[in-house]
Amino acid sequence: MVHISDELTSRLPKVGDTKFIAVDGHGGSGKSSLADLLAKKLNAQVIHTDDFASWDNPLNWWPLVIERVFDPIKAGAKTLSYPRSKWWPDHHPEPVVNQPVTAIMILEGVSSLRMEFRPYISYGIFVDTPEDVCLARGIARDLSTGKSREELVKIWQDWLKDENDYMQRDQPKALADVAIDGTKPFEDQIQ
Repeated sequence: MVHISDELTSRLPKVGDTKFIAVDGHGGSGKSSLADLLAKKLNAQVIHTDDFASWDNPLNWWPLVIERVFDPIKAGAKTLSYPRSKWWPDHHPEPVVNQPVTAIMILEGVSSLRMEFRPYISYGIFVDTPEDVCLARGIARDLSTGKSREELVKIWQDWLKDENDYMQRDQPKALADVAIDGTKPFEDQIQ
């Protein structure tokens, strides 16, 4: 059992007065569910990397997180506002407006432990889930977009290739403070 709040007490904030927890892992691993659970336990706000990445820009979106999240908090911002990326042609997400900056913030998403973010991250979590489970979860989730199963299989297989390139380059699992099993209940693994 990992006691996250105890782990955080010895960590210094790296973005102004804010400690950032990164929750990384493959798409479909359970990162969002874990981030939501942690947010409730720690009275934290969640920043989703999916608000910056997209199918059109799966890799080179990361400077936007520094520009729209880390830099404003370092400069003393108490709230964050920014546009959200568009993943599907008919999807028009509302922008994030006046999201509170809390003492603990969670950066959730694939590559949240990337090397470019490490100077900002106080604590790293890797959600370790087999790729076949991630693929099945991702396809099931995205069927609501109206795309066929075959289209989604192709999209997700390409996405996993890009993710694996990132995983080899940045080694997020090896460099995380803790790895959590994405196939077991998170409540049984963290406190």
